[in-house]
Amino acid sequence: MSDASIQTTTDTRDAGFGDYFALLKPRVMSLVVFTALVGLLVAPVGVNPVVGLAAILFIAVGGGASGALNMWWDADIDRKMRRTQSRPIPAGKVTEGDAFALGMTLSVMAVVMLGLAANIVAAALLAFTIFFYAVVYTIWLKRWTPHNIVIGGAAGAFPPMIGWAVATGGVSIESILMFALTFAWTPPHFWALALFTKGDYANAGVPMLTVTHGRKTTRAHILGYSLVLAVVAIALGVTSIGGPVYMAVAVVLNGMFIKGAWDVFRRDDAASDADKHKAERGLFKLSLIYLFLHYGALLVEASLKPFGLGGWG
Repeated sequence: MSDASIQTTTDTRDAGFGDYFALLKPRVMSLVVFTALVGLLVAPVGVNPVVGLAAILFIAVGGGASGALNMWWDADIDRKMRRTQSRPIPAGKVTEGDAFALGMTLSVMAVVMLGLAANIVAAALLAFTIFFYAVVYTIWLKRWTPHNIVIGGAAGAFPPMIGWAVATGGVSIESILMFALTFAWTPPHFWALALFTKGDYANAGVPMLTVTHGRKTTRAHILGYSLVLAVVAIALGVTSIGGPVYMAVAVVLNGMFIKGAWDVFRRDDAASDADKHKAERGLFKLSLIYLFLHYGALLVEASLKPFGLGGWG
């Protein structure tokens, strides 16, 4: 077990609501909410607005719960990384025991309530997502294999499938491809970041690909996954939830993404300080809007269908 075993020595007298909310990783939660909402809204079956709102709320809570469990286990390495030292546990605001209790309580509540509000399939997918992120990725893979991000990316890819299941009670090729879009996007997104934050992962002993195999190999992997990502994005465009608007967005964005990945692949480590990590930072910034624009285009297609304009006719 990691050094992040449950402790109760931290002084939490100054802890406020914001500190506990930060344990839920609100920025990550926002992506969970957005992609789950898109999965629900583009499904071919309508959902009562009250049921839909409740379902999205419980999916968000489940995503936040897995974030709290991640911070509980990773407290030891968060203390060693500059970008995570201000998180509630390493900052001494919240104890590891409190983070664990919050994560477990919210996990059970979210799964049970989603099952009651929607259906058992959606609840089961949410339960598996929490388990996958907290146990398979955080506890098992993250400190064991340089492909931690590849496999662990599945946890962040489930929300649109859950949203789809809320509406339909099942899984389809459309929801699988939405899952695949986020899954294939995750490695180049995080590896681009890792290329200019390599020291953080090395100091914390996390076997990120940049640490174990070096920059050249990481750049080659980024290019390879970017090509796979483009294929998945285009494939999603020819399904029942795609259409000309989505396809135009996918073609332009993936052309830009592949160009960015190619620039990263060809980058010279001996470049001047002015150009240092310029390509990696550029690809990372593009990756930040990549999913939002793809899923946003799916929403546009769905909103046009009542007027006979969305989809392929």
